[in-house]
Amino acid sequence: MTIITCVKQVPGTNKVAIDPVTGTLKRDGVASKLNPYDLFALETAFVLAEQTNGKVKALSMGPPQAKGVLEESLWMGADEGLLLSDRAFGGADVAATSYCLSLGVEKLGEYDIIICGKQTTDGDTAQVGPELAERLGIEHAANVLSVDKVDENSITVTLDLDGVQQTQKMSLPCLITMEKDTNTPRLPSYLRRKAVCPEQIKICSLKDFPNADVSMLGINGSPTRVERIFSPEVREGQPLLTGGAKELSQKLYDILCQEKFV
Repeated sequence: MTIITCVKQVPGTNKVAIDPVTGTLKRDGVASKLNPYDLFALETAFVLAEQTNGKVKALSMGPPQAKGVLEESLWMGADEGLLLSDRAFGGADVAATSYCLSLGVEKLGEYDIIICGKQTTDGDTAQVGPELAERLGIEHAANVLSVDKVDENSITVTLDLDGVQQTQKMSLPCLITMEKDTNTPRLPSYLRRKAVCPEQIKICSLKDFPNADVSMLGINGSPTRVERIFSPEVREGQPLLTGGAKELSQKLYDILCQEKFV
């Protein structure tokens, strides 16, 4: 079984400057780390690979320094990695990112399962995984809590639907996105780190995809843009109402009347 795991390098702090023109994060010089949600995706991939005598391929998109998260993935147990890195890919929204990742999936070759973290801590959209599956035309399940069964042709998972758990069986190939705290991610191995070869990580730029639709990549291929970024207003001195249910109901009613809402 061949498993592709999508991983991303995210800022290691929430104090990241925003480009006022593009509305994107300024990542240069900012301490970075492997997206926490992707750790659970990786561990799920490793367990499935061990159960099926399979292989794990890590895929990422980002600037050259994003190679670091692929190296960490290899130290944890991945067999190879592919980084999609080009200025033409920069500033991508969810749609452009999923298109670029679909090119990477095709470059990696045949696969059985794609596993992503539910979301990233810098974007929090939780949309890239499902959009990637749609572009590839494969079945998918989001917010997966556990992988219950897998065989040559299908996989059965339990997923969270806003407090309601559902068991879903899908044909392979398919894509799943893992919830947080679904397992205990393993630590990088020192022995694996010493054994990793540079050839295990490949870096591809736009020139490696001659058939790519450039109009769908990067900031120019993003149908959504950040219009404005601002800090939430901090409101102080708000009234605190106390009393029983009947008394509070009357006080709220009086306020609504005063503000001419009723």
